[in-house]
Amino acid sequence: MRGVIWLLLLFTVAVVAALTLGDNDGVASFYWGHWRLDMSLNFFVLAALGIGFAVVSLVQALNALFGMPQRARDWRALRRERTAQAALREALLESFGGRYARAHKAAERALAISDDAAGVTAEREFQVLARLLAAGSLHRLQDRARRDAVLRQVLGRDQRATTPADEGARLLAAEWALDDREPDRALALLGELPPGAARRTQALRLRLQAQQLARRPLDALHTARLLTNHQAFSAAVAQSLLRSLAFEALDDAHDIDQLRRCWQQFDSADQRDPYVAARAARRASDLGAPEEGCDWLRPLWDKLDELGAEGRAQVALGLLEAVPGAGPPWLQRVEAALRDYPGEPALQAAGGAVMFARQLWGKAQRPLEVAARDNRLDAAVRRQAWRALAALAREQGDEARAIDCEREAARID
Repeated sequence: MRGVIWLLLLFTVAVVAALTLGDNDGVASFYWGHWRLDMSLNFFVLAALGIGFAVVSLVQALNALFGMPQRARDWRALRRERTAQAALREALLESFGGRYARAHKAAERALAISDDAAGVTAEREFQVLARLLAAGSLHRLQDRARRDAVLRQVLGRDQRATTPADEGARLLAAEWALDDREPDRALALLGELPPGAARRTQALRLRLQAQQLARRPLDALHTARLLTNHQAFSAAVAQSLLRSLAFEALDDAHDIDQLRRCWQQFDSADQRDPYVAARAARRASDLGAPEEGCDWLRPLWDKLDELGAEGRAQVALGLLEAVPGAGPPWLQRVEAALRDYPGEPALQAAGGAVMFARQLWGKAQRPLEVAARDNRLDAAVRRQAWRALAALAREQGDEARAIDCEREAARID
């Protein structure tokens, strides 16, 4: 098809030339001193075209001749580059296949070739990738000394990551530090990331693992909250993780001042969690400040209808542990809850305990009896209710009934 097209073009040029040049009677004259040269215009045009073509061909031939050494150098560099790229691909494949010794050798070979090559392979990204593959292979081979030596070459003296290659190197180095159980080193590497890279999901996951390993539950809680906002976990997993970290942060408080600071640093969502608030109230009671625990429970108690049965039970059990801190204003709240939720034993136990603490014997007896006989409650809560009923019976002068209540408490496993 291409030959047909060229043939048609040739015919077209012949026709145009015949029509244009056939009747051309023009003459081209050249003067030089006393000399004069006359030639037909057609011959002049054809000669000019021929000379131009010859000059262009000569220039191209000279350029090709003098450019041969450079083309030879470019060809050799390209060959080395392709060889280095092939070695790098081999290192990747061997690493994915679990042959880490071979992967390390291939990565070292790619580095050795790239050191002699000029062009793409000499760029820092190629060097970083090859060294990361070598370091990753050494990490899998448990050769930490050589791995750290390669990592130092990658990270260099720069304290901040400035390119995607630097960011990837620090993320991998942080992951390897976590494998070595070195959370402080991992956090230091993650701290060298720019703000945008530090907020990525992978960086936040590594930060969370490092903070958990370093026993920093409050920092881990804030990081987990960011991951939850990034939808890195399912709703159930996120809720469980946030609660466990909040519990750990509360349990790490050794006095009421530490507990108070911990509570104030919680996110508002954590403070509204019934499980977390109940744990905080128990911890405050253990540290001798039940009033603080009751204060933390009060916003939730005022919205019992929004919590659901499990949430109400947790808040009630938290109040049960902090009963000494429930002052007179709690009586009205407790009475309203007993009236609105008569079938929830945890609320009955908490309400009866508050009334018993305020020496309202008549009002305390009925909810305590309901709680003591309900098998849905924890054994410790039921035992506590029976003992409160025994104390209530002694206040009323009924020793026989008090003994029966204590016997019932003793029977609970």
